[in-house]
Amino acid sequence: MTSKWVISLLPSATEIVCALGLEHTLVGRSHECDYPESVQSLPVCTSSQIDSSQSSDKIHSQVQHIVSQALSLYQVDAEKIRELAPDVIITQTQCDVCAVSFEDVEKAVRDITDKPIDIISLNPHRLDDILEDIKTVGERLNAPDKTAHLLDELYERIELVKHKLKFIEKKPAVACIEWLSPLMISGNWVPGLVEIAGGIPVLAQKGTYSPVIQFKQLLEANPDIIVLMACGFSVSRTLQEIGILLGQPGWSELKAVQNNQVYVADGNRYFNRPGPSAIDSMEILAEIINPKQFIFGYEGNGWVKFATS
Repeated sequence: MTSKWVISLLPSATEIVCALGLEHTLVGRSHECDYPESVQSLPVCTSSQIDSSQSSDKIHSQVQHIVSQALSLYQVDAEKIRELAPDVIITQTQCDVCAVSFEDVEKAVRDITDKPIDIISLNPHRLDDILEDIKTVGERLNAPDKTAHLLDELYERIELVKHKLKFIEKKPAVACIEWLSPLMISGNWVPGLVEIAGGIPVLAQKGTYSPVIQFKQLLEANPDIIVLMACGFSVSRTLQEIGILLGQPGWSELKAVQNNQVYVADGNRYFNRPGPSAIDSMEILAEIINPKQFIFGYEGNGWVKFATS
């Protein structure tokens, strides 16, 4: 069967295509698609209007300013897409702040070519949605066997964690922080991952958007464990900005801080990517929440403990 040429405008979609063994079908990517490293040599079809080198609060201000003017945060290189002549483009409708919107892609395609292009739009909010998106991408790329094999592997990893924690009675309250200024709690699929990993998610619910909260709400929730997984940030980048939290009145009184249960995870590589990395993220949380039951090997790379004392 002839391969379909693919442009992925979503880091998680790029990861899905590669996990399916179809990296050779990729002819273009977004500016954010950086994993696996081998895709970084592909032509880039998008750019961002956000200066991501700025601090958390300044990045947020940039986003708010652009959105308030009804402008797009990203630009699609329509000419590059025309030149690459894809059969399939993968994008999303989940979050216009996170990646190129479906509307921008549709307009770019309509403006440059009469060739029929299959636009796959992903919109995950829960773990089940992520697994369904993997199935959708695999089916649309004519790879049913590879898709079934990948999904079997992912489900097996999920069931392994569930089985080992089946009789665990004590479940700690876990706050997962997606952004430092303003303070945002990880929603969508993350609370579900916390539950599988043996914790009780606080301040956000499964399948709902990540809420902005006041610091006093974190104080009131007083979680047993705090995991920082800043959107688009590596561990080292998050550590550069952790002072935002350390300076908050009451930080040192939090149970998680007093018990040395504050962790920093690689949000960009894991938690912010609703693809196969979601299962890696589940395993990271399992290592953090239940260290006596799980050692998957992510510590030091995927996450670190932040010494609070």
